[in-house]
Order: sequence, then C-alpha cells, then structure tokens
Amino acid sequence: MTLGPAGVAIPLCSSGDLVNSGLAVPFDVEYCGQTCYAFAVRYADKVYAYLNRCSHVPMEMDYQPNRFFDMTGNWLMCATHGAMYSPQTGQCRTGPCRGGLVSIALTEADGVVHWHTAHNLQPVAF
Repeated sequence: MTLGPAGVAIPLCSSGDLVNSGLAVPFDVEYCGQTCYAFAVRYADKVYAYLNRCSHVPMEMDYQPNRFFDMTGNWLMCATHGAMYSPQTGQCRTGPCRGGLVSIALTEADGVVHWHTAHNLQPVAF
C-alpha cells in the first residue's frame, strides 16, 4: 500500500457505530513513524479521535476494550493513572498529565466517519 499525502480521508466506521459516551471504535495508525492504537468516540453528538496514549506515561488508556468514558460519561479516563481528559478537546482536566491527548481529525458525512491523515499521521502499511 502506498501512503497518501497529508489530509487524505480514510473510512473508519458507520456513524451508527459511535453512540454518545459509548464504546469507542479502535483503529491503527502510524504516528511519527511508530505504529500506534487510536480510538474514535462520540460525545454530545459529535465525533472525536485520539491516539490511545495517556499524556502522563505513553500507555493505553482503556480499562476494558474500547471503554474510555468514566462512569458519568463526561470524561475520557486513563485506567492506569486516573487522568481525566475532555472528550471535545483531549485536554487534561484532572490527574497526572503532561498536556493533552494527540488529536486525530475526523469528519462525518453520509453515514460514514472518516479519519484524516497528516504529515505525521498515516495509515499502517500491512
């Protein structure tokens, strides 16, 4: 597979796969030359995506597969350190963090969610 230029839209999932404050849809990306896990969620009727990497210590955040929201459904939570992040911005709100989550651009149209490549973010070549 040839990697495309920055800004290419990559189909991720059907819009119905993402429910407000529900399970995330995982996907793999190449970020700065490393294969990383990423996830997309829906919050307040909008879709957001981030690398699955806590800003405190770069490890996966979900406490069960594809579960990132805390019990209130209002915050993305790192299961290991308890850091809480805004689902809309990825910025840390409480807990041990160093900045925010790495955001991945998403668009949603015609019932499909797409993630977008960038200079440092590409699809994983298999």
